[in-house]
Formats: sequence, C-alpha cells, structure tokens
Amino acid sequence: MFLDHHRQLFQEYLERQIQTREPQNLYNPTSYILQLGGKRVRPCMVLLGAEVVGGSPKDALAAAMAVEVFHNFSLVHDDIMDEAPLRRGKPTVHEKWDVNTAILSGDVMLVNAYQYLENYPPELFAQLMGLFSKTAQEVCEGQQWDMDFPKQSEVSLEAYMQMITYKTAVLLGCALAMGARVGGASPELTQQLYDFGKQLGVSFQLLDDYLDTYGDPKTFGKQVGGDIIENKKTWLFLHAQKNLDTSDRNALEELYTSEHTHTEQKIEQVKALFKKAGTPTALSHEIKAQGTQAFKTLEQMEMATDKKESLKAFAETLMGRTF
Repeated sequence: MFLDHHRQLFQEYLERQIQTREPQNLYNPTSYILQLGGKRVRPCMVLLGAEVVGGSPKDALAAAMAVEVFHNFSLVHDDIMDEAPLRRGKPTVHEKWDVNTAILSGDVMLVNAYQYLENYPPELFAQLMGLFSKTAQEVCEGQQWDMDFPKQSEVSLEAYMQMITYKTAVLLGCALAMGARVGGASPELTQQLYDFGKQLGVSFQLLDDYLDTYGDPKTFGKQVGGDIIENKKTWLFLHAQKNLDTSDRNALEELYTSEHTHTEQKIEQVKALFKKAGTPTALSHEIKAQGTQAFKTLEQMEMATDKKESLKAFAETLMGRTF
C-alpha cells in the first residue's frame, strides 16, 4: 500500500523517541496519545515532501515528528473542549487522567514539537520555525472559529471554508512544505507543495463531512450521522440552510436546536431536507472542484514525472475513501 514504507520509517523513529520520563503524570499521557495509532498521514507527508524534491526522507524524520507531536497536542486540547470520551476507540487523555493533567501534557507536547526542529542547522531551523509557527497560530484560529459557530445564528459557507482551511488544511500544506525545505527545494517549489497540500486538506475535510452523513458504517470508522446528532454546522447544513425555502429551513433549524431522543429519526429527517436542497450533489461537486485545483497545482510544478506520480498517488489514496 502507498506510503507504507514512509509510515514504517516514521513509526520506528517514533518508537525510539518514547521513553519514561519524570514526572510520569506529565509524560505518560504524551506517550499514550502518540501510541494510539492513526494513519500518520501528516508525518508521512513530511517524508514524502523531502523525497519528491530529491532529498532523503530520513533527514526529515525530526520535522515529521514535530508535525505529529503538534497534531496530537491539538487533539488532546480539542478533546477537552469537545468533552470527547474516546479518541481512536480509546479513552481520551482527560478521561484516562484528568482535565488538568491533559492541559499540562498538551502544553509540554507543544514545546516538544518545537524542540524537534532544533535538530536542523540555524538557517533551515529559522525557515522551518517561521512556517511551523504561522501554521500553529492558524490552527488555533480555526479551532476558535469552530467553537464560535454553534453560538452564531448565521454562518456563511465562506466562513466555514475558511475555518476548515485553518483548522485542518494548513497543517497538511505545512507538512509537505517542511519536508520540501529539508529536502532542499526552492522557495517557489516549496510554496507550490504547500498549496497542493492545503488544497488536498480542504477536499479531505469536505469529504469527511460527506462521509459522516452518507458513508458506509463498515468502512468509515466513525458513527455515521454523528455531525447531525451533535448539531454541527457543517458544509451540508449550511448549504441546505441557504437553499431551502422558508418552511423547510425552519424545520431544519428546529431539528438542530430541539432535544431529540430518537436520533435515527432525526438523522433521516435531516437527510431528507439535505436531499430536498440538492446538498449531497452540491457537496460532491465541491469536493471534486477542490481536488481538481490541487491537481492543477501539481501540474505546474517543475518536477520529475515519477515524483509527480508519487504525489498524485498520495492524493488519490487520501481521497480514496468510499462515498
């Protein structure tokens, strides 16, 4: 399977980094979250970014670790804010320990993420730090917008797209760009790889929105309809809200504000309104449009054909989840 070599290379590096440290109540949670698994998409993107520009993936392992530690730090804090009991099928850090421990362990993970970049010489370190810090700030901004949306009566599709770009997509762009810088890419090619990763990230998140409501429970890996149950204002909801007539829009909003004990009935009622607004088809078109933009960016890169094919294969793997 594509990226298996990169995943194994990173996993072996990660396991060498895990060590018992004192105080254990600070560091055991960080080891716990990092060993819960996941697809390791972001660190693999760092390694791939180095490889496609002619560098060595091994040289990019520390940068990949910085990205993965930062990503998991954000998950620890996001889970606290969402009051989530499970992460990847296991208790979240704040459930397994407590909220204060999770906050502090998340804080030290953020510090550790930056420490991994200290493995690089000063000039490269400065370049990586600039990109990494900008991305970290944007991820926090995206998370704040995501928390603000439930309190707002009106959220535009444009605002939602900005939120997912910052909360999810910029870190994918950052991952490819950091690998490219470690691999010695020019600023222009690094920027193109960043744009490619970010565009893929937007498409990836929109596909996640789609699959949450219309995916196959056997292959999706999460509860289908979870966003509807939690009254999340995803692209689906916002598009339907904008395109339904007044009566149906009021019905949709009522479903998202009232207490519903029959969750399956609520999901079916919301899906019926989505269908009435033409929302599933519209989102499918938007996902494809974002993916098309990413492939246009890829075509503009001055890069060997086999390297472009590697990036194309990665994109197809990332977007290959079942509709």
